[in-house]
Amino acid sequence: MDPLNHLADLARQDLEARNTARDNALVQARQLTRFAAHTIRAIHRNEVELAHQNLQEAQAIVKTLQTDLASTPDLYFAGYTQDAIKEYCEATLTCAIIEDKPLPGPQELGVLTAVYLNGLAETAGELRRRCLDILRQGYSPDAERLLTWMDEIYALMITLDYPDAITYGLRRHTDLLRGIVERTRADLTLSLREQRLTQALQENSRHFLTSDGDHADDPRL
Repeated sequence: MDPLNHLADLARQDLEARNTARDNALVQARQLTRFAAHTIRAIHRNEVELAHQNLQEAQAIVKTLQTDLASTPDLYFAGYTQDAIKEYCEATLTCAIIEDKPLPGPQELGVLTAVYLNGLAETAGELRRRCLDILRQGYSPDAERLLTWMDEIYALMITLDYPDAITYGLRRHTDLLRGIVERTRADLTLSLREQRLTQALQENSRHFLTSDGDHADDPRL
């Protein structure tokens, strides 16, 4: 029975180590998701410095996960880990687009391409939110710029027709993305028409007042 006792000891050591690694990864994944959410909230509030501070914290956690789980790749590629990294990608890409900065690629972020693409697809929801915030103040070319980004993201996604097992369910995000883009385009179109109508009414009003003033100065009246 000695061989079995030795095997049991080895098994306990290995499983205990993996269980500890899993528990730590779960904690780090929750922290990563929280920092990503704080980043997005800050950038929508135009708190750029705070957004980048949270983003740096998130980036540090991603690197820690990669280092800590190097010997247990199955834990690194587990759903909860990659979902948290997807949120990090979404936060990073949202900041880059809103600030009109170059878009980092998956290699620069050190993440899987499929995870990056899912994060990019979900970025469209944050861009729509930004557009609506802008439109509350009236139509703006910046909102048009964000819509263009959304169009380009969707155009990219529909070309990636691969099995969900490879893309981590990207097709579902692509289907949702189409609706987001269409609703945002409708909102921008309505805002632009309202602005043009307002401008036309203001011009007509100025013209009427000017004409009325001219008539008032006419000695024949």
